[in-house]
Amino acid sequence: MQSAVIVFPGSNCDRDMAVALETVSGQKPHMIWHGDSELPSGLDIIAIPGGFSYGDYLRSGAMASRSSIIKPIMEAAQRGVKILGVCNGFQILTETGLLPGALMRNSNIHFVCKDAELDVVNTDSKFTSRYAGNTLTSIPVAHHDGNYFADNDTLDKLENDDRIVFRYRSDINGSSRNIAGIMNDAGNVLGMMPHPERAIDKKHGGTDGLPLFESLLN
Repeated sequence: MQSAVIVFPGSNCDRDMAVALETVSGQKPHMIWHGDSELPSGLDIIAIPGGFSYGDYLRSGAMASRSSIIKPIMEAAQRGVKILGVCNGFQILTETGLLPGALMRNSNIHFVCKDAELDVVNTDSKFTSRYAGNTLTSIPVAHHDGNYFADNDTLDKLENDDRIVFRYRSDINGSSRNIAGIMNDAGNVLGMMPHPERAIDKKHGGTDGLPLFESLLN
Protein backbone atom coordinates (compact mmCIF):
# COMPACT_ATOMS: atom_id res chain seq x y z
CA MET A 1 0.00 0.00 0.00
CA GLN A 2 1.52 3.29 -1.10
CA SER A 3 0.53 6.12 1.21
CA ALA A 4 1.29 9.75 1.89
CA VAL A 5 0.87 11.96 4.96
CA ILE A 6 0.42 15.69 4.37
CA VAL A 7 2.35 17.94 6.77
CA PHE A 8 1.25 21.51 7.47
CA PRO A 9 2.86 24.10 9.73
CA GLY A 10 1.13 23.24 13.01
CA SER A 11 0.51 19.54 12.28
CA ASN A 12 1.20 17.50 15.41
CA CYS A 13 -0.21 14.06 14.57
CA ASP A 14 1.68 13.47 11.33
CA ARG A 15 4.19 11.07 12.93
CA ASP A 16 1.44 9.12 14.69
CA MET A 17 -0.37 8.77 11.36
CA ALA A 18 2.81 7.64 9.62
CA VAL A 19 3.43 4.99 12.29
CA ALA A 20 -0.13 3.68 11.94
CA LEU A 21 0.13 3.40 8.17
CA GLU A 22 3.52 1.71 8.35
CA THR A 23 2.28 -0.70 11.03
CA VAL A 24 -0.41 -2.15 8.78
CA SER A 25 1.37 -1.92 5.41
CA GLY A 26 5.01 -2.50 6.29
CA GLN A 27 5.91 0.47 4.10
CA LYS A 28 6.89 3.95 5.22
CA PRO A 29 4.52 6.60 3.89
CA HIS A 30 5.71 9.59 1.91
CA MET A 31 5.77 12.71 4.09
CA ILE A 32 4.53 15.55 1.89
CA TRP A 33 5.02 19.21 2.76
CA HIS A 34 1.94 21.39 2.29
CA GLY A 35 3.83 23.74 -0.04
CA ASP A 36 4.51 20.99 -2.58
CA SER A 37 2.43 21.10 -5.75
CA GLU A 38 2.71 17.42 -6.71
CA LEU A 39 2.03 14.04 -5.13
CA PRO A 40 3.96 10.82 -5.75
CA SER A 41 2.40 8.61 -8.40
CA GLY A 42 0.66 5.37 -7.51
CA LEU A 43 -0.70 6.41 -4.12
CA ASP A 44 -3.44 4.27 -2.59
CA ILE A 45 -4.20 6.57 0.34
CA ILE A 46 -3.55 10.15 1.36
CA ALA A 47 -3.82 11.02 5.06
CA ILE A 48 -4.41 14.55 6.33
CA PRO A 49 -3.47 14.42 10.02
CA GLY A 50 -4.60 16.27 13.11
CA GLY A 51 -3.04 19.31 14.65
CA PHE A 52 -3.49 23.06 14.35
CA SER A 53 -2.55 23.98 10.78
CA TYR A 54 -1.52 27.63 10.62
CA GLY A 55 -2.35 27.84 14.33
CA ASP A 56 -6.07 27.63 13.53
CA TYR A 57 -5.92 31.31 12.61
CA LEU A 58 -8.96 32.67 10.78
CA ARG A 59 -10.83 29.36 11.12
CA SER A 60 -9.71 25.77 11.69
CA GLY A 61 -8.49 24.36 8.37
CA ALA A 62 -9.34 27.49 6.37
CA MET A 63 -5.80 28.58 5.55
CA ALA A 64 -4.58 25.02 5.02
CA SER A 65 -7.35 24.49 2.47
CA ARG A 66 -5.59 27.07 0.24
CA SER A 67 -2.21 25.35 0.33
CA SER A 68 -0.51 24.29 -2.89
CA ILE A 69 -0.92 20.58 -2.15
CA ILE A 70 -4.72 20.81 -1.99
CA LYS A 71 -5.27 20.88 -5.75
CA PRO A 72 -3.46 17.54 -6.37
CA ILE A 73 -5.30 16.06 -3.36
CA MET A 74 -8.64 17.03 -4.88
CA GLU A 75 -7.57 15.59 -8.23
CA ALA A 76 -6.55 12.35 -6.51
CA ALA A 77 -9.93 12.19 -4.77
CA GLN A 78 -11.64 12.50 -8.14
CA ARG A 79 -9.58 9.54 -9.38
CA GLY A 80 -10.77 7.42 -6.46
CA VAL A 81 -7.68 7.56 -4.25
CA LYS A 82 -8.68 7.04 -0.62
CA ILE A 83 -8.42 10.21 1.47
CA LEU A 84 -8.46 10.07 5.28
CA GLY A 85 -8.77 13.33 7.21
CA VAL A 86 -8.54 13.13 11.01
CA CYS A 87 -9.44 16.00 13.36
CA ASN A 88 -7.78 19.02 11.69
CA GLY A 89 -7.75 16.89 8.54
CA PHE A 90 -11.56 16.62 8.76
CA GLN A 91 -11.77 20.38 9.16
CA ILE A 92 -9.59 20.84 6.07
CA LEU A 93 -11.75 18.44 4.04
CA THR A 94 -14.88 20.46 4.83
CA GLU A 95 -13.09 23.71 4.02
CA THR A 96 -12.07 22.37 0.59
CA GLY A 97 -15.59 21.13 -0.14
CA LEU A 98 -14.50 17.49 -0.41
CA LEU A 99 -16.93 16.85 2.46
CA PRO A 100 -20.09 18.81 3.32
CA GLY A 101 -20.77 20.78 6.47
CA ALA A 102 -18.45 22.56 8.87
CA LEU A 103 -16.66 21.97 12.18
CA MET A 104 -17.48 24.68 14.71
CA ARG A 105 -16.37 25.49 18.25
CA ASN A 106 -17.43 22.82 20.76
CA SER A 107 -20.79 23.65 22.26
CA ASN A 108 -19.35 23.85 25.79
CA ILE A 109 -16.56 26.17 24.54
CA HIS A 110 -13.93 23.87 26.06
CA PHE A 111 -11.21 21.70 24.58
CA VAL A 112 -12.24 18.05 24.97
CA CYS A 113 -9.59 15.34 25.39
CA LYS A 114 -10.69 11.84 26.34
CA ASP A 115 -11.57 8.41 25.00
CA ALA A 116 -14.91 8.58 23.19
CA GLU A 117 -17.27 5.67 22.72
CA LEU A 118 -18.36 5.46 19.09
CA ASP A 119 -20.86 3.49 17.10
CA VAL A 120 -19.53 2.33 13.74
CA VAL A 121 -22.65 3.12 11.77
CA ASN A 122 -21.43 1.88 8.39
CA THR A 123 -19.19 -1.19 8.31
CA ASP A 124 -19.55 -1.59 4.55
CA SER A 125 -16.99 1.02 3.52
CA LYS A 126 -13.37 1.13 2.41
CA PHE A 127 -12.49 2.46 5.86
CA THR A 128 -14.53 0.24 8.19
CA SER A 129 -14.96 -3.26 6.74
CA ARG A 130 -12.81 -4.76 9.54
CA TYR A 131 -15.25 -3.43 12.15
CA ALA A 132 -18.01 -5.77 10.96
CA GLY A 133 -19.46 -7.66 13.92
CA ASN A 134 -18.01 -5.22 16.45
CA THR A 135 -19.66 -1.85 15.98
CA LEU A 136 -18.90 -0.30 19.39
CA THR A 137 -15.43 1.17 19.62
CA SER A 138 -13.47 3.57 21.81
CA ILE A 139 -11.14 6.07 20.14
CA PRO A 140 -9.47 9.18 21.64
CA VAL A 141 -10.67 12.66 20.79
CA ALA A 142 -8.74 15.90 21.29
CA HIS A 143 -10.31 19.00 19.79
CA HIS A 144 -11.70 22.45 20.41
CA ASP A 145 -13.60 22.79 17.12
CA GLY A 146 -15.24 19.40 16.62
CA ASN A 147 -18.88 20.43 16.62
CA TYR A 148 -20.10 19.12 13.25
CA PHE A 149 -22.80 21.24 11.64
CA ALA A 150 -24.78 20.91 8.42
CA ASP A 151 -28.28 21.96 7.38
CA ASN A 152 -31.09 19.45 7.77
CA ASP A 153 -31.26 18.61 4.07
CA THR A 154 -27.56 17.73 4.09
CA LEU A 155 -27.91 15.71 7.28
CA ASP A 156 -30.86 13.79 5.85
CA LYS A 157 -28.88 13.04 2.70
CA LEU A 158 -25.94 11.79 4.74
CA GLU A 159 -28.32 9.55 6.69
CA ASN A 160 -30.17 8.22 3.64
CA ASP A 161 -27.00 7.54 1.67
CA ASP A 162 -25.27 5.71 4.57
CA ARG A 163 -22.49 8.29 4.59
CA ILE A 164 -22.44 8.74 8.36
CA VAL A 165 -19.65 6.37 9.37
CA PHE A 166 -19.11 7.10 13.08
CA ARG A 167 -21.39 8.53 15.79
CA TYR A 168 -20.60 9.51 19.35
CA ARG A 169 -22.54 7.46 21.89
CA SER A 170 -23.00 10.62 23.97
CA ASP A 171 -22.92 14.32 23.19
CA ILE A 172 -19.34 15.45 23.72
CA ASN A 173 -19.15 18.54 21.51
CA GLY A 174 -22.63 19.42 20.25
CA SER A 175 -22.28 17.75 16.83
CA SER A 176 -25.47 17.47 14.81
CA ARG A 177 -26.96 13.99 15.30
CA ASN A 178 -23.81 13.05 17.26
CA ILE A 179 -21.85 12.76 14.03
CA ALA A 180 -18.17 11.86 14.53
CA GLY A 181 -17.24 10.94 10.96
CA ILE A 182 -18.66 11.07 7.44
CA MET A 183 -17.61 10.12 3.93
CA ASN A 184 -18.23 11.54 0.48
CA ASP A 185 -20.77 10.19 -1.99
CA ALA A 186 -18.17 8.07 -3.80
CA GLY A 187 -17.05 6.48 -0.52
CA ASN A 188 -13.33 7.21 -0.92
CA VAL A 189 -13.03 10.30 1.31
CA LEU A 190 -13.52 9.99 5.07
CA GLY A 191 -13.34 12.75 7.64
CA MET A 192 -13.52 12.04 11.37
CA MET A 193 -12.75 13.95 14.56
CA PRO A 194 -11.58 10.96 16.72
CA HIS A 195 -7.95 9.85 16.32
CA PRO A 196 -7.69 6.19 15.20
CA GLU A 197 -3.91 6.57 14.82
CA ARG A 198 -3.71 6.99 18.61
CA ALA A 199 -5.42 3.64 19.20
CA ILE A 200 -3.28 1.05 17.42
CA ASP A 201 -1.12 -0.26 20.28
CA LYS A 202 -2.17 -1.89 23.55
CA LYS A 203 0.72 -0.17 25.29
CA HIS A 204 -0.91 3.15 24.42
CA GLY A 205 -4.30 2.19 25.82
CA GLY A 206 -6.05 0.16 23.14
CA THR A 207 -6.26 -0.99 19.54
CA ASP A 208 -9.76 0.09 18.51
CA GLY A 209 -8.33 2.28 15.76
CA LEU A 210 -6.39 -0.55 14.15
CA PRO A 211 -9.33 -2.04 12.17
CA LEU A 212 -9.67 1.24 10.27
CA PHE A 213 -6.13 0.99 8.96
CA GLU A 214 -6.53 -2.73 8.30
CA SER A 215 -9.64 -1.91 6.29
CA LEU A 216 -7.60 0.50 4.19
CA LEU A 217 -5.04 -2.21 3.50
CA ASN A 218 -7.76 -4.43 2.06
